[in-house]
Amino acid sequence: MSVSRREFVGGLAAVAASSTLSAQMKKAAATCPFHLAVINDEISQDFDHACSVAANDFGLSWIELRSMWGKNITELDEKQIADAKKILAKYKLRVTDIASPLFKTDLPGAPRSKESPQRDQFKANFDYKEQDALLVHCIKLAKAFETNKIRCFDFWRLDDQKPYRAEINRKLKEAAEECGRHNMLLVLENEMACNTGSGEEALEVLNAIPTKSFTLNWDPGNAVTFPNNVPYPDAYDKLPKHRIVHCHAKSAIRLPNGKHEWKPVGEGLVDWVGQLGALKRDGYKGAVSLETHWRGAGSAEASTRISMKGLKDCAAKAGLNCA
Repeated sequence: MSVSRREFVGGLAAVAASSTLSAQMKKAAATCPFHLAVINDEISQDFDHACSVAANDFGLSWIELRSMWGKNITELDEKQIADAKKILAKYKLRVTDIASPLFKTDLPGAPRSKESPQRDQFKANFDYKEQDALLVHCIKLAKAFETNKIRCFDFWRLDDQKPYRAEINRKLKEAAEECGRHNMLLVLENEMACNTGSGEEALEVLNAIPTKSFTLNWDPGNAVTFPNNVPYPDAYDKLPKHRIVHCHAKSAIRLPNGKHEWKPVGEGLVDWVGQLGALKRDGYKGAVSLETHWRGAGSAEASTRISMKGLKDCAAKAGLNCA
């Protein structure tokens, strides 16, 4: 098929315009008080494409790694790790953290959790006996991808966690100390399917484990799934701000049947305008990473595009230049 000179020149102009827009977005993001990011597989399992969208369409300089090419980040072979690093360099993207599935498993000796999955967990399925080796591997991955943060959980949620909380905390403390020996941070995510789901529960764990290398991945979207929970401002105001080193952005509504439904950032029950403004006020310097979850636009990428716009709109309303 032949291409006319007008079509060729028009194509070049479109490419130039896209490049200029991306550069403008990156310049704006550079003035944002924190690192705006996205979890790669919330766009695509095609890592090159995910990075292209993050860098060129979203104007980001940071990305969070969870799964790619149909594999969890912790299951990549050496060649895939090398290929991923080349792609990151190609798009000038830095890694916020290794979004590992560490301790997202049943706790030995405790009743089997109702959350214990019979479903995909972002391409990961490691039982308890594999957790120590998984931590060692996550430290290796963090070094390879030049980040000092490893995300973790605190075991599938129990109806009554009190008899087992001391053992859970012991395991978290042990892992945090191992991370600390490598100048890294263990970052606990508050996850409603695990034993620390709300901000209030996160505060209890942080108080119980004062280890410097034990920190929090604050996720207001997860917290808001609990009945009557107000993650911002109520829970956030109680949290020790210096121990929040990562933040996930998503939103949800609560349904009459007690379940929840994900929504794009800017909709739902999470006050992202207030939360982003508070992060700036409190001097937060970590990442705010979009974890879309909502699939109302029909695909991961289409939904993430809408939610990223919502996140940037909320930032603008909070007086932040992160566009």
